[in-house]
Order: sequence, then structure tokens, then C-alpha cells
Amino acid sequence: MHAYPARPRADRRQLQQIIAGLGEGLLLIDPDRSIVWANETALAIHACERLEDLGADATQYRKRFVLTYRNHHRLTTKQYPIERVLAGEAFSDVVVEVGRPRDEGCHRVHRVHGFALTDADGIRESLVLVIEDVTERYGAEDRFERAFNANPAPALICRLSDLRHIRVNQGFLEMTGHEREAVVGRTVYELDVLEQAERRDEAVANLHEGRTIAQREAVLRLPDGTGKFVIVAGQPLDVGGEDCMLFTFIDLDARKQAELSLGQSEERFSKAFRLAPVPMMVCALPGLRLIEVNDAFAGVTGHAAADAVGRLLGELDLWPDAKAWRRLAARLEAREDVRHADIPLRTREGALIDCQLSADAASIQDEPCALCVLQDVTEHKRSELDLIAAIEAVLKDTSWFSRTVMDRLAQIRHPRREGEAQAGLDDLTPREREVLGLICKGQTDVDIAAALKLSRHTVRNHVATLYGKIGVNRRSAAVVWGRERGVAGY
Repeated sequence: MHAYPARPRADRRQLQQIIAGLGEGLLLIDPDRSIVWANETALAIHACERLEDLGADATQYRKRFVLTYRNHHRLTTKQYPIERVLAGEAFSDVVVEVGRPRDEGCHRVHRVHGFALTDADGIRESLVLVIEDVTERYGAEDRFERAFNANPAPALICRLSDLRHIRVNQGFLEMTGHEREAVVGRTVYELDVLEQAERRDEAVANLHEGRTIAQREAVLRLPDGTGKFVIVAGQPLDVGGEDCMLFTFIDLDARKQAELSLGQSEERFSKAFRLAPVPMMVCALPGLRLIEVNDAFAGVTGHAAADAVGRLLGELDLWPDAKAWRRLAARLEAREDVRHADIPLRTREGALIDCQLSADAASIQDEPCALCVLQDVTEHKRSELDLIAAIEAVLKDTSWFSRTVMDRLAQIRHPRREGEAQAGLDDLTPREREVLGLICKGQTDVDIAAALKLSRHTVRNHVATLYGKIGVNRRSAAVVWGRERGVAGY
């Protein structure tokens, strides 16, 4: 048997000089598993200064560096790129995370390509690992993933090359009720985020061309087949080197429900306004321009809606007392609440009606308005006049009336002005007279409560009722009123 001389080791000096300055890291491994050369980039991305720091061979390399996939699963021995290339496998774009045992500060992400160099006879001379440091890129992607998933605003990402959804965040899943598996991997035709979108053709064209899709209303189909109103917008972005579209959403269901409720409320108000038995009108502020009147208004005043709406309330010749109307109009323009203001009204036919006007400020379709109600009190006034005439007839012969009855009839005939006493001592209850007497002694509510064995709340109620009866609003005025009538305290 003849012995063949050992194959001489290839001279790689010229090759090394060519590749030493490349931006990627390169490792040359001999078929005997030894690591024979590394350029400066390869050393730097392994945090090494010398070739020996990588390990003499593939076995030492595996002991010095811990490799995991991006899903954090640790590589087995056969899965190490250095072992795969030694096994004769050629591969590309293998992404691994590289660290060192007991060195938490060493963490890099490498993208590795492996292949063999052969001579003219096809015999392997060297094995090559081309290593690209993609730590920064994947770090940015990790930060984007965390931000995307943590963002409460519903969002998903569609890959433009095949129009498939590749990312979805929790906000979108919670808004729609979809499971993640029902979204990721489906195309825009299966889960159409632009369904019933405003200017849909424009939005679809922008999607295909990778251009921004401006905000617009659309409908998202939910798992139960119902739709959800949303505002959708699309923004082009790069994810992992692929052109994508980021879709973001705003849930419009609450607003749509509010709009529906508002519409129903407006409908109910419109019906109640139109069918109300008393004259009503809505005036825009400022100016008191009529924007709506009801049927009762037309029936009482003679001015139909077609004649009144659009005109200023002062132009309808409704108010014969111009001075009283100017005072009332000024209060309405100032958006004051008006209650039972007496003002005569003249109908279109010239008839005079005694009215009381009440008004409240309101906002209708974001416009300031005054809602006014007119009450015909002509019959009420006539009844009052008839009563006063009867009282005057009775007062002509008062010899058989008691003094108390006389006082009361006189009060009906000539009502006292606001602030004047509305009652005499005979009108007070025994308890109210007791309270008045203690007030005249200068006692406080606390003292009165103790003296009468009542709660402070009860005493305050008695005092308020007393004030109302005798027409005062201060303690000192109550003392004067009582002492004028001989009350010095009980």
C-alpha cells in the first residue's frame, strides 16, 4: 500500500488581503475544524481582540459563545452555523443572538451566511462564515414591537408585497373581538379594513402604491358578522426590510351612538314642541330671529310658520307696549332666564291678549338660542277683576265683618308690594310666635333649638316659614316687625 503525502494547506494570504477590509465579518475554517483566520470586523462583533479569543476550533467556539434563535431557543450543537458549514451545508440569512457564558454585557445579533471554497478539482479548501452585525437593526425592531404592542390605540400592519396582515396589537383585538390567529396571515381581502370607507377607491389605490391613506370613516367586520364604525388611517413604513402599511383606528361606535341618541332626542323635542298646546317659539341669539314656531303659536297669534320663521321677533308687530317689549328683549339678549313676565300681545287681526312670557337660554345645533313660551292669561285677569269688583261691593257694608276678614279682603284687593308683610300675628302658628319671641330676645338658632327642644334643622325651617309670612329676609327686620306689633319675647 502506497502512502500519499499529506495535502498541503492552502496559501490564503492573497485572499485574506482582499477580504480583510470588508464591512462584514469573515471566518475561515479548515476542514479539520480549526479556525484559521478572522478579519477585524469578525473579531469586533464577537467582542474579541485576537483570533485565539474565538477559540482554536469549532468545539472551543461553541464553548465560548452561546447562540440562541430570536425566539430565545438555544441552538443545539448541530445547529451552530460553524457546525453546519463543516457538515457541508450552504445556507444564508440565519439570524442568531450571540452571547458569552457568565457575561450579560455581551449580546449581539448576527446574520450568518455559510459556504465552502473549493479548488479546481472541487475539493473543499476552506469553509467560510460571512457574518453581518444586525444588532442595532433588530434592537430598533424590538423597540418598535414593544411600542406597537403596548400602544392602546388599535393598530395592525399589512405587508405590501402580498397584502397580508403581519402584526396586530392588543388594542385592535380588544376593539374588534378577533383572535390574533384570525388576523395575522389574512389578506386585506379576507379582513378588509377599508370596507365601506369614504373614497374607498382612492384609499385602495394608495395602499397598492404604498402611499399615505388619510383619515376616513370605514366599517370593520366583527366576528359575529356585525360592523363597527371606525376612523382608519394608513402610514407606510419599513418592517424588517419589507415595505408595509401601518393601519391605525379610532372607535366611532360611542360617537355614532351619541349621534343616534341626539337624533332621537331632537326628534322627541321636535314632536313635543310642535304638539305643545301653548304658543312656543325658538329665537336665535343675538337678534331674536325666529327659527321655529309651533302650531299653537300660529293659532294664537295668527302668524303661520311660513310667515314668521326667518324674521326678527320684534318685526311681527306682536307687542303693543313697546317699552315693556324692549325691557324683555334686553333680558332675552342677555340670555337671562325669564319667568312669567307680563306683556300684552297683539294678534295679526289686531286683538289684544294678556300674556305671560317665560324663556330659557338653549343651544341648538351649537347655536345660542332662546326657547320662549307664551301663556294666555286673559281669562285669569278677567277673573281677578271680577273678584276685586265683588270685594269692593262687599266692603261697602262691613259692619258685620271681623277685623281679620277685613284685613284679608283688603289684601286681596290691594296686594302688598314685594318686601311688605304678608301676614299679621293672627296668621302665625303658636310655634312660629314662640320662635318670633325668642328672635326678639336676640337668641340664635342654636339657643332657640335648646329652648324649644327642637333640632337646628327644624328651627331653620320655622324661621324660613316665618320670614316668608311676615315678608322679611333678615333677622333684624323680623325683630323690628315683631316689636312694632308688641312682641317683646315669650
